[in-house]
Amino acid sequence: MNFGRDELIKYGLVAILAIAAAFPLVSDSMFLLNLIVLMLISIIFASAWNLLAFSGQGSLGHAAFLGIGAYASTLIAIQSGISPFITIFLGATVAAFIGVLIGLTCVRLKEWFLAMVTFGFAIIVQALTVSVLAPMTGGWDGIASPRLVSPSIPGYQLIEYYAIFVITIASLIAIWYIMKSRLGLAFLAIRENELEARAAGVDPVRYRLIAFAMSSYLAGIAGALQIHHIGYITPELYGVDNSFWPITFVILGGLGTLAGPVIGTIVLTIIWEGLKATGLTFGRYVIVGFILILTIIFLPKGLVNLPERLQVWWKGRGRKGTVAEPQRE
Repeated sequence: MNFGRDELIKYGLVAILAIAAAFPLVSDSMFLLNLIVLMLISIIFASAWNLLAFSGQGSLGHAAFLGIGAYASTLIAIQSGISPFITIFLGATVAAFIGVLIGLTCVRLKEWFLAMVTFGFAIIVQALTVSVLAPMTGGWDGIASPRLVSPSIPGYQLIEYYAIFVITIASLIAIWYIMKSRLGLAFLAIRENELEARAAGVDPVRYRLIAFAMSSYLAGIAGALQIHHIGYITPELYGVDNSFWPITFVILGGLGTLAGPVIGTIVLTIIWEGLKATGLTFGRYVIVGFILILTIIFLPKGLVNLPERLQVWWKGRGRKGTVAEPQRE
């Protein structure tokens, strides 16, 4: 039976999610359970960045919104005593609000000028966190963050795992709906040709602000989930590496696709942890860099396009292997 790329991706995603859902039932490895949790959170973060790119915008400082959501959620939970299950969405709202303010100042800029503004903003936020806001944030030392599920509750690890799993699924469904809706078509029109989008009645500034708000909100959720899972927060969350990882995941998996961030995050996390197990340190960055370069050269549409490329290669191989029968006189 032949499947198209969309069918393969759909069934592949279903299989991945089914494995993730069943994993705690077949394994008691806390290391792997924690790794999958962090992987799920990274999928949300990478998908948030991908949604922004889907609207034709770029960000080199998305860790700013990751950190803002995390700090806001933590501080609200500490000061009010509200459950982190609620504060993660409040923190994400704060991140979205800040995202809109940033968008208002620079949304008219071209992709990479906007990207540099977000990069600078992440540095500024980190500096403010360790200086002006240090009495609340603890400066470089950080502060303890309430766990998503209290360790005093029996089986809290499983409850936390499935809570994050459900939030990840909900985030992916929301992004899929956005991409397929009129809103997604407006994002696509702006990305492909802004002049034609304007002629069709699409306001690029308005829709870019909406995309920025949505992306910042999801990044804030990812940051809050990560910190409430770990139980501690430091300004290192604003680090440059946290801004570049989602870009790497998305480019490897497939830019502008729903499955791209999922596939890229899973594949690269497995490679990264495998290299870590061998004892490599800086060598891991070199290898990942080569993988990214090769992907851009040979699979510019990402790993989501690999099944289609393999099918084309296999059909071409079959045609070359076919020998014409001699004509009979």
